[in-house]
Amino acid sequence: MEKFKTLEIIQTSPDSSVFHLRLNRPSSRNALSLDSFAELPLALSSLDRNPDALVVVLSGAGDHFCSGIDLAALRSISSRSLSGADRGRAGERLRREIKSMQDAITAIERCRKPVIAAVHGACVGGGVDIVTACDVRYCTGDAFFSVKEVDLAITADLGTLQRLPSIVGYGNAMELALTGRRMSGSEAKEMGLVSGVFGSKRELDDGVRLVAEAIASKSPMAITGTKDVLQTSRDMSVDQGLDYVATWNSAMLLSDDLTEAVSAHLQKRKPIFAKL
Repeated sequence: MEKFKTLEIIQTSPDSSVFHLRLNRPSSRNALSLDSFAELPLALSSLDRNPDALVVVLSGAGDHFCSGIDLAALRSISSRSLSGADRGRAGERLRREIKSMQDAITAIERCRKPVIAAVHGACVGGGVDIVTACDVRYCTGDAFFSVKEVDLAITADLGTLQRLPSIVGYGNAMELALTGRRMSGSEAKEMGLVSGVFGSKRELDDGVRLVAEAIASKSPMAITGTKDVLQTSRDMSVDQGLDYVATWNSAMLLSDDLTEAVSAHLQKRKPIFAKL
């Protein structure tokens, strides 16, 4: 298993296809450092390539999921961009820095395997960027969410403003982004940001594990295809989306997974699928 400074990848059982990717800076409430942005796409690429991993659970070590971008990282990016450069070159350099950080968050979407966010405690700023890029989200009752950038005189730029409206609705996203207020776990459920709320961290871990294991028991071809088609169809008309999935299935449908799924159903047994 690869080693990282700010993250850890855990396989809790050698027989499980569920892998855990944990933000691992608990002393700073898992604030995102420059190392975090460098390591996140590497970790996700590693899980994407790992044939034993079918589902990824993304969580935070310690008492909080993520407190946003480390202020030291913001200062470093700002000073690095402005150092010895004219205004135009400084702006171009800063744009490249922002694009690189955006790509780190988008790596969650690009991972072929479903990524489930398990949120407890604070999920602020960059934490919201992360969870909106995940495929499914759950939280504890005491979790809270805040699109905090407006309070730091920043326009959120790592994906929240692009992804949150399609999850909770344009009006709700606008209100949350303009006010920077805290949204409770129960309100997050009402808005549709999370699919379920659990009473404690232990209940969250157990509940998410059951969901992840259930997904991992299904055809890897069907699971990766479902994620890809849903994401791609987001920006298409219905007709375009239907054409895309027809093309996808014409290439992927006739796999051994289909034969195995039908045989298992007829024989009333659990299907056994080949690794991806």
